[in-house]
Amino acid sequence: MPTPAWRVLLLGLTLAVGTAGCGVAEEPTAAPTGAPAVVTVEPTPDATRTHPPEPSPEPSPEPSPEPSAQAPPTTPPTAQPPAPPTAAPAPPPAPPKPAAPPRHHHPSAPPAPPPSSSCAAPAALRGVDWERIPTTAKVVALTFDGGSSDAGVASILATLRSEGVVATFFVTGDFARRYPGQVAAMSSAGHRMGNHSDDHAHYPQLTNAQIAADLSAAEGAIRAAGAAKVCPLFRFPYGDRTSADIAAVNDAGYVPVRWTVDSLGWTGTSRMTVQGVVDRVVGAATPGAIVLLHVGANPDDGTTFDADALSAIIAGYRSRGYSFVTLDRLLG
Repeated sequence: MPTPAWRVLLLGLTLAVGTAGCGVAEEPTAAPTGAPAVVTVEPTPDATRTHPPEPSPEPSPEPSPEPSAQAPPTTPPTAQPPAPPTAAPAPPPAPPKPAAPPRHHHPSAPPAPPPSSSCAAPAALRGVDWERIPTTAKVVALTFDGGSSDAGVASILATLRSEGVVATFFVTGDFARRYPGQVAAMSSAGHRMGNHSDDHAHYPQLTNAQIAADLSAAEGAIRAAGAAKVCPLFRFPYGDRTSADIAAVNDAGYVPVRWTVDSLGWTGTSRMTVQGVVDRVVGAATPGAIVLLHVGANPDDGTTFDADALSAIIAGYRSRGYSFVTLDRLLG
């Protein structure tokens, strides 16, 4: 039976395919034993492309100074400086400082109590530590401070009594508690009493409230000892004060009184003599003069020059036409 035509065609195609697969072709470079054969392909810049690139009619432009994303530069880029550390956040602004408190006003101290109606500094006398009585009259005020010793009190009171002279005594609260009989004797003799602080503290070192408390304590002690009247006369311990201290004393109801002349009799033999005290005090005679003397003895030599010089001081002022007043004359 003759072979059908389609079989003949199929057989021809089969033979053709087999011949092509068995044809001798250039063998690739032998790979190492056991490794698959690898065909080496020369890489090109566009090896990843699926079709050959079109030829460029012009040479490629020079590369940009900046590195290309596809072709990094052959030299490493200059290292960038490290980023500066992040600055710490600025601290919040400090709250505004409170206004400075008034001089002597300590934040923890209670406010100074207002002066009582019986103790008030006259408005016309505020703001001054008075060194003389404002007058043209030939008057002088003898004043005595008492703080530690009472050695000269008896002599002073006897001289004032015999001379018919009135004076002003500034004593501390401590003095009044230790020598109540002397305070009572001063007051009963008609002399004016004044406040010299409670324990002779430096007032510039005290707060307003402490000043008020100190004055009140001294006032109570002096009155308890028998003084008929104390306020508003006051003398700063050591004469030590500032304008703020004067204001604090005024606010507590007192008028501070300094002096025109200090006898310096309290310094004793280291600086003075009885005659030296007389000459110094009488030589300062002026209308309204305020004389500072002391009732005690020098702690080193025991002298009482002020008490011993008192009679001659009185005679010296009288010989110049002066009379004697208490500091009530200052108060008006």
